[in-house]
Amino acid sequence: MKNIKNNPFLQPRENKYDAIPFDKIKTEDYMPTFEYALELAKANIEKIKSNKSKANFENTILAFETSGELLDEVSSTYFNLYSVESDDKFKALAQQISPMLSAFKNDIMTDANLFRRIKKVYDSRNDMVLTTERMRLVEKFYHDFERNGALLDKEGKLKLRNIETELSKLGPQFSQNLLKATNSFKLHITDENELIGLPDSAKEAAAFTAKQNGKDEGWMFTLQSPSLTPIFKYAKNRELRKKLYMKFRSRAFKGEFDNRQILKKIADLQYNRSKLLGYENLAEYKLEERMAKDTTEVKEFLDSIYSVAINPAKNELNELKKLALEMDGISNLYPWDVSYYSEKLKKKKFDYDEEELRPYFKFENVVKGLFEVATKLYGLQFNSIDNIPVYHPDVQVYKVNDENKIYIGLLYVDLFPRETKNGGAWMTNYRSQGLSKGKIRRPHVSINANFTPTTDKSPSLLRLGEVETLFHEFGHALHSLLSECEFTTLASPNVFWDFVELPSQVMENWVKEKETLDLFARHYQTGKKIPELLIKKVKAVENFNKGMANITQLTYGFLDMAWFADNPLKIKDVEKFEKEVTEKTRILPEIENTNISCSFAHIFGGGYSAGYYSYKWAELLDADAFEYFKKNGIFNKEIAKSFRENILARGNSEHPMKLYMKFRGKKPDPDAMFRRDGLK
Repeated sequence: MKNIKNNPFLQPRENKYDAIPFDKIKTEDYMPTFEYALELAKANIEKIKSNKSKANFENTILAFETSGELLDEVSSTYFNLYSVESDDKFKALAQQISPMLSAFKNDIMTDANLFRRIKKVYDSRNDMVLTTERMRLVEKFYHDFERNGALLDKEGKLKLRNIETELSKLGPQFSQNLLKATNSFKLHITDENELIGLPDSAKEAAAFTAKQNGKDEGWMFTLQSPSLTPIFKYAKNRELRKKLYMKFRSRAFKGEFDNRQILKKIADLQYNRSKLLGYENLAEYKLEERMAKDTTEVKEFLDSIYSVAINPAKNELNELKKLALEMDGISNLYPWDVSYYSEKLKKKKFDYDEEELRPYFKFENVVKGLFEVATKLYGLQFNSIDNIPVYHPDVQVYKVNDENKIYIGLLYVDLFPRETKNGGAWMTNYRSQGLSKGKIRRPHVSINANFTPTTDKSPSLLRLGEVETLFHEFGHALHSLLSECEFTTLASPNVFWDFVELPSQVMENWVKEKETLDLFARHYQTGKKIPELLIKKVKAVENFNKGMANITQLTYGFLDMAWFADNPLKIKDVEKFEKEVTEKTRILPEIENTNISCSFAHIFGGGYSAGYYSYKWAELLDADAFEYFKKNGIFNKEIAKSFRENILARGNSEHPMKLYMKFRGKKPDPDAMFRRDGLK
């Protein structure tokens, strides 16, 4: 093995939490570490295979579980930084690293001798004295091998290896193209008349962006959400709204950073891989390990929502059209008009203006309130610490303890946009909870977003939607932080994909409750609590345009299933295919030269392929769960304890429906989601 004893990944950590030494790791450290970690993992696998003793849990399953610990740490560090803080040189490494990891995984999963030992443990599992979680781990490893080529012949294994090598390169290429396309557009405006209707906060942020980009005057807008959203909601200038919409919705579609060929290759290869493994398509492959059992169930589920939401959505749209005609003589409404006239209609019907809320949502106060909610529910304590290395000055680290001052884990908070960071919001782990380096270790969790930043004139004041996003990602973080599993493979949030959004989406429900807002919503200048009248307005508009919101989500869900629940080899034209698929949910005019698929990072650059429906699936669960809280008190300690013990802590130690029923006492009511949305 290579001598890399001075490598930062291998040095004793200077902090007691064994946190990643971001301050010491350089780009050139990754390849040597990957190569060393791979050699180490391969040596560990060889030890399992060459063991002459009878295969049992300890010498086979446990040995396999812990065989790649260093590799897991280096991989998670690299790919997490790829998304949050990386330049072109750093990103270029993915074209070497991803194929190496893919080949290693393929070698393992198609190794007949290793599988033979795994199978021996699996076949004799009922004769062993195993905990529920250990039994689950044995069964998972066996099925993982089955599902990843262990039963293929030599020719099939070679085909699988070639497919996975190519796929390992395409995902990063898709994401890199999308990020470059997003960063390539900046609109500099010098005439303030073009910005009529825009709130002062949005103009102030745009002026600050202009200064950051070397412009002494004017306002600059980008394709980042904090910059775009105010334009769509408030800018009277229809041409400006249209221009930004077209730029946003055509990212990575045609032009320099075109993703069409890349996404088509991804879909084709995923299909070929699934067929090779004995499945009809990728969706059938994925759904074998989901709460939804097959594509029929998913399609019926999405169709059931469609049947309830489509007429309300059309009625909502007609109401917007009527208002646009009355106000501005506009007879044809387009996608860039919807948010604008929705805000106008909210103002007319409810005297509601989301901008009134922003002064009460100072970023620091919201984070403090977020933590207080977790304290009231689960007794957690969050203490900011500054002696932990970070990868960017924006990042704040918190030590999390429980009510007995027992250490729970580290939470990294990174919530503002920059050009080296992917768009959107997400949660990730730098270390999962569970067995690592010889003992059960606590997790290191990160929540990431692109919220409205501080400017040279005012602090970061969040939109209500940003507050909800923060609560959402924090729900994911709690899932990880409160995991109490023995093995990282099964630890939260490594659960079925259509269950993973339950802890995040249920947290959003707390945002609009008066008991929650009273905890943190203070005017950033006066310190006064948010007025009760404003809270009532928030509740009054809670179900506003929920039909359209459901149809929007269904557009993504149907499109995802269209790509992965059929044979994509038949698709010749990405643009034409998407138009045909989205026709069912299209209630606005079709817009030429726009495309969803080319920027659909969830399914082509992330893990949501054949899984986007899970957002709606989890909504069903979270609506039912929060009804339980609402009925008994949103900070009910007993219900929170049950949710923690049966959902958050248990990971994938049992089937998710069993865990949910332990929490709720019954199966979820499918109408709970419609009741909450005011659609039933």
